[in-house]
Amino acid sequence: MTEPVLGRLATAMVTPFDAEGGVDLVKAQKLALRLVDEQRNEIVLVNGTTGESPTTTDEEKARLVGAVKEAVGDHAKVVAGIGTNITAHSVELCHQAAAAGADGLLAVTPYYSLPPQDAIVAHFETLAGATDLPMILYDIPHRTGRPIETSSLMRLAKHPNIVAVKDAKNDIAGSAEVMAATDLNYFAGDDAKVLPILSVGGVGVIGTSTHFTGRRTAELLDAWFAGNTAEALRIYRELLPVYTGVFATQGVMMVKAGLAHQGFDVGGLRAPLLPASKAQAKAFGAILDQANL
Repeated sequence: MTEPVLGRLATAMVTPFDAEGGVDLVKAQKLALRLVDEQRNEIVLVNGTTGESPTTTDEEKARLVGAVKEAVGDHAKVVAGIGTNITAHSVELCHQAAAAGADGLLAVTPYYSLPPQDAIVAHFETLAGATDLPMILYDIPHRTGRPIETSSLMRLAKHPNIVAVKDAKNDIAGSAEVMAATDLNYFAGDDAKVLPILSVGGVGVIGTSTHFTGRRTAELLDAWFAGNTAEALRIYRELLPVYTGVFATQGVMMVKAGLAHQGFDVGGLRAPLLPASKAQAKAFGAILDQANL
């Protein structure tokens, strides 16, 4: 396989908030460095769902991209989530992210309005043409209400700036078909799907639990691409309780609880999300401890 355009291991980073509920850029820089230096992430994804992007302003998003890029420099790529359900607004966010120093963009399928496939294709082509940055498509129909169908992905793969897919569609056969016919880099968009997606040609994972499992997941990827599939499977089975446990409730809630458990407090959450309950936080902390994380 050729080397992936942006890398193999990414974390959809949570957004730290201070005591007043504002974005804590200093803590965001520390968290980004923790992900890169300690957890071996090659890509830090900011302003995604796990970054609570529905509740942050455009100005906050731009400042977060700039701060994280300043912190990681050339040691990792910074990919910015720019997807909304308004094409014109998404284009503005593409320009904003590029100006703030992003190395790539993540665009989710337009949600709520349920556009047909030709409109979805037109939307993504418009965003991909807004800058020269490489773009990852985020295919997550259980949140957006619409899949990016296989035929649409085949069409979108022809755009030079569309280089990858964050795949959370749970259609492994369809994903395999796209990978066989195109050069798109496929990332597991669900942590527990990392080994299945690798088995049909994927390049890696854009994770949530990788706030904690990044180093070990990097070892899994190393083993897989070295041809040591038994070792990759062994690591996968060790990490599976964390891969799934982080989604016992909404992912960002569990990540922030897990980071606090590790002594790295990143603040609270913005409504409508609430902090994980004491029982949820305790259970996830136990899972991290059991996995020696």
